[in-house]
Amino acid sequence: MADLNTRFEQAVAESKTLPERPDNMTLLKLYALYKQASSGDVDGKRPGFTDMVGRAKWDAWNELKGTGRDDAMQQYIALVESLKG
Repeated sequence: MADLNTRFEQAVAESKTLPERPDNMTLLKLYALYKQASSGDVDGKRPGFTDMVGRAKWDAWNELKGTGRDDAMQQYIALVESLKG
């Protein structure tokens, strides 16, 4: 378990130094996986229509509802590894 946490934290750090900026859909996926791994299922109300960025983030995170913490960490690590090239 500690090994997974260490690899996850390393992937979070590496996500900030990727060779090129990922597209918006990939950034949303990274955000959602990070939030699911660190906070669990989304809570609170969906942001209003005027907050398009907040709404997109909430929707992406909500799609992962029910995904386990460890599974979200592993998916995040794999996605960052694939982006490193």
